[in-house]
Amino acid sequence: MADISTDVLIIGTGPAGSATAALLSSYGIENMAVNRYRWLANTPRAHITNQRTMEVLRDLGQEVEDEAYLFAAEQELMGENVFCESLAGEEIGRMKSWGNHPMSKAEHLLSSPTFMNDLPQTMMEPLLFKTACSRGTQARMSTEYLHHEQDAEGVTTTCRDRLSGKEITIRSRYLVGADGGNSKVAELENLPFEGEMGVGGSMNIIFKADLSKFVAHRPSVLYWVVQPGADVGGIGMGLVRMVRPWNEWLIVWGYDINQPAPDVTDEFATKVVRDLVGDQTIEPDITSVSTWTVNNKYATNMQAGRVFIMGDAAHRHPPSNGLGSNTSIQDSFNLAWKLAAVLKGQAGESLLDSYSEERAPVAKQIVTRANQSIGEFGPIFESLGLTESTDPEVMQANMDKRCDANMEAEQQRAAIREAIAFKKYEFDAHGVEMNQRYKSSAIVTDGQMEPAFELDAELHYQPTTWPGARIPHAWVYDHDGGKRSTLDLVGRGQFTILTGINGEAWVEAAAKVGDALGLDIRAHVIGPRRDIIDHHGDWARAREVNEAGCVLVRPDQHVAWRAEDMADNPQAELTRVLTTLLHRAN
Repeated sequence: MADISTDVLIIGTGPAGSATAALLSSYGIENMAVNRYRWLANTPRAHITNQRTMEVLRDLGQEVEDEAYLFAAEQELMGENVFCESLAGEEIGRMKSWGNHPMSKAEHLLSSPTFMNDLPQTMMEPLLFKTACSRGTQARMSTEYLHHEQDAEGVTTTCRDRLSGKEITIRSRYLVGADGGNSKVAELENLPFEGEMGVGGSMNIIFKADLSKFVAHRPSVLYWVVQPGADVGGIGMGLVRMVRPWNEWLIVWGYDINQPAPDVTDEFATKVVRDLVGDQTIEPDITSVSTWTVNNKYATNMQAGRVFIMGDAAHRHPPSNGLGSNTSIQDSFNLAWKLAAVLKGQAGESLLDSYSEERAPVAKQIVTRANQSIGEFGPIFESLGLTESTDPEVMQANMDKRCDANMEAEQQRAAIREAIAFKKYEFDAHGVEMNQRYKSSAIVTDGQMEPAFELDAELHYQPTTWPGARIPHAWVYDHDGGKRSTLDLVGRGQFTILTGINGEAWVEAAAKVGDALGLDIRAHVIGPRRDIIDHHGDWARAREVNEAGCVLVRPDQHVAWRAEDMADNPQAELTRVLTTLLHRAN
């Protein structure tokens, strides 16, 4: 007999675990989240928060989205990536990043009702955790996961109360392993992975110092400092990252992974800070130091029976592109509604198989992209002449040549500009963040061909209502003139039908099918003198179906199915589609 029982047990309260708990509680599903530590994140590890993640927070409620913006550094302060010899020293170049180039900003504004921002993990985790607990999640801190056993009916998990030393057993219908890059849940289930761990070494130095005189005139999240001959870090490049503008910072400095991790004393950390800032007089307040490894590994299957993994447990990669917590939270958005549907008896259990079908390809994509971004610093080093010698004096002389008045220097300057601009694949890759198109048994395409990407799919988001894609954002209006995104019309744990005036028969069909299947299907008719009005015609241009057609949207805002026109029997069509994608017996 277990000590505790719940529907879903979540191991870990990081972005993935806390988001899963918050969503399940919002959907009315009993759940418990355990954390082996006494509290949440104590360092601001993850920080870049993209639009798709903000859409998940918006789906959790306006108050959640608003609180995120309250604590975040806004998009304008994320600014431009700066490459320099030190913060006080000579600047090598900049690139407008994170949607701040005018062309990129326009794409961001057209793509979502939300805004990219910089929200450190020390602030994101408490927001998600508080949301979860306030809505019903039972949380246990200082509770260490030991092992689990699953059977045909559920999962029995053994944990240790780290305060008393006593072991407890928790019985759940399902288990979610959101237990980080050294996931014990993944290990005990022997889930398959590709890639390797520990391909590089890095250290974090967190400190406080007022650096506004060096940076306020060129706001940025990331300042890349190139110093040939530095003590550690190989080629001599370090990162100074803004945590809070402009007095809290995090330095990332590399070390040789083939050597033991360095002992980062306060004295050593202070020297690194002074060197990268370029001011030997500053007295930084060193608040934390740690070492970590760069990983290149992802799960090819993220589930085994009643056990699932997500977040860093499934995709282990460097912080390049700012994809870590974003992908983790989006994992939770995918799984939570499926667990809720199965637990409420609205879907067959095999619906859960679509979680790995949909998210494992994303895990591979973002791990590959993040590690590729590290390699894409190579052209910058080459253009600066840093790869031609290991002698610091020669390396510095090669860098200095860019200032000469001759053709060779002109070509070097052009190469530097091109190399820095190419880093948009890391620092302004809007498509990587927004272009996920699911292909699984939880999607019904009826043979409709996937539209090709007209532009670079890593750099540019391309909206479409093709089943599997996230529903396009368009501003629509209610009778009082209130502006709402099409994303505000869907989600929040429900399926939604969007149609036009000539498609009103879909609304009646949705009500009947919902009653028959035990689903609360939301339906909106968009058109003049209806509850939702498309004044600009933006939704009409984005919907890719006729007015008499419809778009069926899943609770995670991805299109489940669409009908290009009115069906002969809309009730039968909706029944066919929903029983298929929910894996229900006919």
